[in-house]
Amino acid sequence: MSYLKFDKNLMINLEQSLPKEMLRTNQAGAYHCTSIVGCNTRKQHGLLVIPRDGIKEYKPVVLLSSLDETVIQHGAPFNLGIHRYQGGVLSPNGHKYIREFDCESVPRTTYRVGGVILTKEKIFISGENRILIRYTLVEAHSPTTLQFRPFLAFRDANELCVANGALNQNCEPVDNGVACCLYPGYPTLYMQLSRKPEWVFDPHWYNGIEYVKDMDRGVPYTEDLWVPGYFQIPIKKGESIIFSAGVSEVKPRNLTKMYEAEIASRTCRTSFFNCLKNAAKQFYLFKDDREFMLSGYPWGTILARNTFMSLPGNTLAINHREDFERIMDSGSKALTRYMDTGECSQTIHGIDLPDIPLWCIWAIQQYAKTEGWDLARERYTELVTHILDWIIDGGHPNLFLGDDGLLSTDGHEKAVSWMNSQLGGKPIVPRSGKLIEFNALWYNALRFAEKLTEDNPGLVERRNRWMDLADKMKQPFIDTFLNDYGYLYDTVDNAYADPSVRPNMAIAIGLDYSPLDRRQRKGVLDVVTRELLTPKGLRTLSPKSYGYRPSYLGSPEERETALHQGPARPWLIGFYADAYLKVFGMSGVSYIDRMLIGFEDEMSQGCIGSLSQLYDGNPPFSGRGAISHATNVAEVLRTLRTLKRLDV
Repeated sequence: MSYLKFDKNLMINLEQSLPKEMLRTNQAGAYHCTSIVGCNTRKQHGLLVIPRDGIKEYKPVVLLSSLDETVIQHGAPFNLGIHRYQGGVLSPNGHKYIREFDCESVPRTTYRVGGVILTKEKIFISGENRILIRYTLVEAHSPTTLQFRPFLAFRDANELCVANGALNQNCEPVDNGVACCLYPGYPTLYMQLSRKPEWVFDPHWYNGIEYVKDMDRGVPYTEDLWVPGYFQIPIKKGESIIFSAGVSEVKPRNLTKMYEAEIASRTCRTSFFNCLKNAAKQFYLFKDDREFMLSGYPWGTILARNTFMSLPGNTLAINHREDFERIMDSGSKALTRYMDTGECSQTIHGIDLPDIPLWCIWAIQQYAKTEGWDLARERYTELVTHILDWIIDGGHPNLFLGDDGLLSTDGHEKAVSWMNSQLGGKPIVPRSGKLIEFNALWYNALRFAEKLTEDNPGLVERRNRWMDLADKMKQPFIDTFLNDYGYLYDTVDNAYADPSVRPNMAIAIGLDYSPLDRRQRKGVLDVVTRELLTPKGLRTLSPKSYGYRPSYLGSPEERETALHQGPARPWLIGFYADAYLKVFGMSGVSYIDRMLIGFEDEMSQGCIGSLSQLYDGNPPFSGRGAISHATNVAEVLRTLRTLKRLDV
């Protein structure tokens, strides 16, 4: 039995099937994303969405929005496609022919039209902007013909298309297909089949297509798509036909071999771990001979903080050490350039934020624990040393080392931490002064560097400097953040200590090195468990704190306001689990294992096989935001690896 299989009853019930989405990527920035019934519900959905060449930052464009299939028998057409038009009208209603959807190795939809049974399987070619769809006629009692009608967009993934007369209607013939490019500046789209079809030029605009997810988010949601014509091809019982859509021409005779080779390299989604492993690899982005980490889909980009935070879980936890090293090389080069010259990367955004070097050292620390201290010393001692000296010497323009050894930052006018929601250019949660996770990461970094360089005679003086600084800040840390109620203040800005109960204290007690002793950690852990813990991670604000807003709903402004005021974040479970195991030891393993059940339930919800960006802070803890988020997948994977290591 497949781990991710949905039967007819669910598929034909659009209230249940439309909210479920599927995502496939090529690890080079291209992706395919839609609902499991094939009806696009977001403007970012598409059958072939690729990064636009010539732009340094990641900006995907939708070329092929969808492909409608029609089964023809005895002259009668049965359209398997589905679109939502203005007024909520669904046409055609191809979902009623679906008998099963299976996503174990590749997305596979089984249709039944009378005596016809047809399967459709989709797969991306790794590292190439090409999607293949294999159609197999499993059963048929009379001659059968297939029609394929492509819906073209040729637009930015975050924009919408409007019917116009400026597009290029030409469809140039290529081997077993056609090639077209609607507008200047876009790549040519090659649509080909493994066997020669008939191409019928029948151009039309399909107007008023609606995207219900965008409608719910209060953003523009209606567009027009161009259909230049359709392919028509007979198919026999037991025969397979492969449709290819890509930005370069392919030899049709190679499509079957190409498809089978790609299938053989896939990890089947037959378990919770395998689902997350596949999701983790989807965030990899190979670009210009370098490797990066995307923050999420469908509107993610390359962010410095998300890169370092998600790097250990999305690589080391699935035994992809080389990917860690390549992505770290890209990130560390951008960080080093900023430290040395003040120049920000055009590819990795936010490299200048004050907590980036601290998260970079944390990622290296996970590498040392997983791959061995000797290898970490060889690869990363110079980088860690550079970062610490740069911070201590006042190199960062918005990170200040005080006489008490604590770090402070100015976050009044610009968001400086991961809680970065803003309106009108101003942070909604203005975290400024001494931030709890900044200083926890700082203490942890100093102690980690102490161990990393313990056998390095050339760094004795620097090591002593770090040790002295860590010793110096230990008591001020406790005096500054630990309050009489047993939890940690989130920020302390001069005389003002923010009493809001927030999850950043979980980071402070989950790190390997903490100024807090075991008793103090347990006290903080009790508060986190009581007020912040949900089945989907830790709330961003306690329900008992002022301003709690558990649901990420409403207009863009309402959602932005709620973003860090209550919704839960799965990635924080990694630090919570670390803290729990540090306090309770092996007796806490079964508890953390049970906590992960809430995430396993999500494998068949939202974006199947992955985790959403955030979840409502109150039951039923519905998934919201980006459908697949790198930090969430990473930290749940890292927690799974920790449990597996302890179980051994």
